[in-house]
Amino acid sequence: MPRTFDLICFDWDGTLFDSTAAIVRAIQCAVRDVGGTPPDAATAAWVIGMALVPALARAAPDVPPEKYPQLADRYRHHYAQLSAQVLLFDGVRDMLHELRERGHLLAIATGKSRAGLREALRQSQLETSFDASRTAEECAGKPNPQMLFELMEELGAVATRTLMIGDTSHDVEMARRAGCASVAVSYGAHEAGGLRSFAPRFVAPSVAALRQWLREYA
Repeated sequence: MPRTFDLICFDWDGTLFDSTAAIVRAIQCAVRDVGGTPPDAATAAWVIGMALVPALARAAPDVPPEKYPQLADRYRHHYAQLSAQVLLFDGVRDMLHELRERGHLLAIATGKSRAGLREALRQSQLETSFDASRTAEECAGKPNPQMLFELMEELGAVATRTLMIGDTSHDVEMARRAGCASVAVSYGAHEAGGLRSFAPRFVAPSVAALRQWLREYA
């Protein structure tokens, strides 16, 4: 069966890695540590996928900018404490293997730091599963399309044959700005209704549903 997409780019947190709850908790604890009002879970989840400091600033509007470095440090501390409990979503490893077998190029476009992504790949034993990656500290944060532009250039792909998969509106909007197709997943940080308003090709309620869509349409 011929491929529709040569390059498939994945967000990491909430798309491949079941880390939404840990990130939300780490944000809430970090904000409390610096004297801010901890955001509710929905507010903390909405900023997932953005670059760290803008995300924290959005989640904690009452924390003054001079405390942002401390806020970021406390977030990293709390996430490190929680990250050992975080695993790949069931079915992700097999899905990635199947896509590799079909000849797709695979990449990651994430709001994580490079060190954070490196550790997550090590923890999940996926260090060799991707052809390229970009993080928020190397590019403009989502929904700016710089990550996708750089990944396409590095891997020799064109926008019309590139697919972005993510769990937030930031991912879907980034794909739109880059001229790429997108698929959203509703088992991560953002709910299905909000994701559909950005018109992805599909909103997957589970990894199994995502894998089936990719088999049929990617």
